[in-house]
Amino acid sequence: MQNSELYCFGIHDDVLSSIQSLNYIPVGLGEDTISSGWLKDNTGNQIASKNKYYSELTFYYWLWKNKFKEMPNNIWIGFSQYRRHWKQNRDQLEVGYKLENEILKKIPFEWENFETILPNPINIQGLKFMKVIKSGKLAMLKNPSAILKKNRNIKFNFDMMHGVGTMDKAINLLDNDNKDDFYNFVNSNTSFSPANMFICRNKEKINNFFEVLFPWLSKCEKLFGFNLEGYGKIRIYAFLCERFLPFWFNKNSKVLEWPIIFHDLRK
Repeated sequence: MQNSELYCFGIHDDVLSSIQSLNYIPVGLGEDTISSGWLKDNTGNQIASKNKYYSELTFYYWLWKNKFKEMPNNIWIGFSQYRRHWKQNRDQLEVGYKLENEILKKIPFEWENFETILPNPINIQGLKFMKVIKSGKLAMLKNPSAILKKNRNIKFNFDMMHGVGTMDKAINLLDNDNKDDFYNFVNSNTSFSPANMFICRNKEKINNFFEVLFPWLSKCEKLFGFNLEGYGKIRIYAFLCERFLPFWFNKNSKVLEWPIIFHDLRK
C-alpha cells in the first residue's frame, strides 16, 4: 500500500498465505516456532517471552526498539490482526462479502486531515444484566451505582472482567502527565476503541506513546507479576493498554474513528 506499512498479527502458520495475499506484512508473535515467512518479534532487543501476558504489545516493543528509527517519516504505520481487519470504507458489509473486496487497500481520502485512526468504539453497557451480576459481583459491591446501566463505565467494566482494584492500582503508577486524565477517562466514558489497533502517520507521536506505555507496564509488572490465572488476568498488561491506547491518542493526536471487520482467516 502506497505511503504506508501495515502489519497483521498471527500465531498460526495456516494464515500466513492469506495475510500475504492481502498485501499486509505478516507478524508472528511470541517464541513459538513458526515458518520463516513471518516477521518475528523474538530477535534483537525483545520481550517475546512475555507474549502470553502482553499479546501484540511484544511486537510493538520489538518494532520500537529494533526497526523504528530506520522507518521513514510521514507514512501511515498501522496494525491489524488475523481476526480483525481495517475496512476500506464505511459502507455496510453485505451478506456473503469477500474479505479481499472489503479490507483496507489504499488510504481513504477521509483520512487526509487526521493523524491517527482508531477502531470504532465498542459500548461496554451492552452486556446483559445477568452477565454483569455473574461476573461483576465484587465490582458491584464496590460501586453499587453500577446497578444502573448508565453508571457502568470503563473502570467498572475493567474491575468486572480483570479484577477489582486492578485499574486503580495501575493508574497510580502512571506518570503525572497522564494519571489524572486517564483516571477521568475510565470513570467518565462508557465506550472505547478496542483491540490495541491503530494506524498513525506521525512517527514522533507513536514513539511518544511507546515511551509512556512500556515504562508504565514495567512498573505494573512489579506489582502484578506473572503468576496470573484466568484469561482476564493473564493478559492484564494487554488489557491495560487496550484502555490506555485510545485515551492517549485522543489526548495527543487528531483522531478519526474507523470501522473494522471481524473475520477469522482460519475459517
